Amino acid sequence: MLNNWYATGFDFDFNRIVGLYDPAREIGAELLLLDDGWFGNKYPRVNDQAALGDWQPNRKRLPGGLASLAAEAAKRRLKFGIWLEPEMVNPKSELYEQHPNWVIAQPKRELELQRNQLVLDLTRPEVQRFEWQVISNILSIPGIAFAKWDCNRFISQPGSSWLPPEHQSHLFIDYVHALYALMDSTAKAFPKTELMLCAGGGGRVDYGGLRYFHEFWPSDNTDPLARVQMQWDYSYFFPAISITSHVTRQEDRPAHFACCVAMSGCFGLDLDLAKLSPEDKAICSGAVSAYQHVRDVIHLGDLYRLETPHDSARCALNFVSTHYSHAVMFVFQMKDGRALPVRLKVLTQ
Repeated sequence: MLNNWYATGFDFDFNRIVGLYDPAREIGAELLLLDDGWFGNKYPRVNDQAALGDWQPNRKRLPGGLASLAAEAAKRRLKFGIWLEPEMVNPKSELYEQHPNWVIAQPKRELELQRNQLVLDLTRPEVQRFEWQVISNILSIPGIAFAKWDCNRFISQPGSSWLPPEHQSHLFIDYVHALYALMDSTAKAFPKTELMLCAGGGGRVDYGGLRYFHEFWPSDNTDPLARVQMQWDYSYFFPAISITSHVTRQEDRPAHFACCVAMSGCFGLDLDLAKLSPEDKAICSGAVSAYQHVRDVIHLGDLYRLETPHDSARCALNFVSTHYSHAVMFVFQMKDGRALPVRLKVLTQ
């Protein structure tokens, strides 16, 4: 996957996104994900202050809608994915203007915003119907093969104008039940759509949600040095195929190191390819090509932990395919140390 966010942010239109397709294919990407900023008309999503809840493509930016972007991607043998945050609403939106009572809030208290947004009250039946309509409308668009389901704030000031006073304490539990029902409907209605569960800080990494999703976003900390330890610890509970690991320029680590760390999970790129040096672009392209040859072993093989990153100068692990015919080893040098041999596990005679 290549994500457009680091290349464009909120500043894009149809031609700008289509202009990313050929460089994506050249580097070997298989899918381009269109992130935040594609929706809102009365209140265009040109920053994070407006339009959540108004899930119609911006007519000025994308006159042909999402289908035209997906069609242009298909012409280049590139899959197309979309970002959405169906549980959220901005006060500056048509949805909030029409339904201010749909949000989780406490009466007689000033609304507490995080990232300029509020959480929709999923205990309310009409909110459940609304969110399902949003999801089904978007994922039914021809050519959409992937969806990143985001969640960028947690619930504060818990209160529901739908629940009776004696059931206010049910809010958190009823919310999660309704959320899982929504996720279940999505997985059943769109079985061929790859789904990523995302939240700032890894707040949606749970087995309940992972029943309906293929992968999750572990953390907004994408520094590869930190990710070595993080992904090692996650691997005790989750398989590598589910741990989304993307190459970014956070902490400006060497491209080869960043790519190798990302390859040890569910590999993706969050980069502005136009700003990469020829050397770094060649490294990323080589990593994509190598990953396409070994990912089945990483995703479906058995993991063996060789050297922990928590008390060593380096980290080492290897994956072995089910029939012991292939193995992939990763060795990450975390700090200065002696170059000792690495002892692999479970190799055939």
